[in-house]
Amino acid sequence: MLEIERKFLVKSDDFKEQAFTQNRIAQGYLSSVPERTVRVRVKGERGFITIKGIGQQGGMSRFEWENEIPLGEALELLKLCEKGKIEKTRFEVKSGKHTIEIDEFYGENEGLVMAEIELESETESFEKPDWLGDEVTNDPRYYNAYLSKNPFKYWEK
Repeated sequence: MLEIERKFLVKSDDFKEQAFTQNRIAQGYLSSVPERTVRVRVKGERGFITIKGIGQQGGMSRFEWENEIPLGEALELLKLCEKGKIEKTRFEVKSGKHTIEIDEFYGENEGLVMAEIELESETESFEKPDWLGDEVTNDPRYYNAYLSKNPFKYWEK
C-alpha cells in the first residue's frame, strides 16, 4: 500500500503518438489535508475512491489505498467534494518495463501537462522518453489536491 512515484513536466505532445490508452478523468476531494487526502474519481465509465497519506521525506513515497466503487456512487460523491474539480485526460505510454501516465489538464489547469511513473523503489532506474521534461516530484504545487485549490492558470509564470 506504499506508492512510489516520480512526477515530471512534459515538453511536447509527442507522447500522444505512443499512447496505448486515453481516458477522461474528473475528480474531487472529500478531504484535501496533506495528512489524509480522500479523492473521488470518475475515469471513463468507472468510479474510484482513494485515500492517500502524507508524503515521506522527498515526496516520492506515501501510503495509498484505492478501491473501485459503482459509477453512480462516485458521481454522487463528487457532488459532496470540496470546491475545485480536476478535469484531465490521462494517456498511458509504455517506456521499457514501465508505464508512464501523462495527464493533460483542462479547465482552470489548462496548459499543464504532467507525467507520473510508479516505481518499485525510490532508487529504481527507468527509460526517460525525449518528451519528459523537468522533474517536479518534490514540488507540492503539482499535487492534484493542491491544483484543485490553486489552479495552474493563476500561477505566476
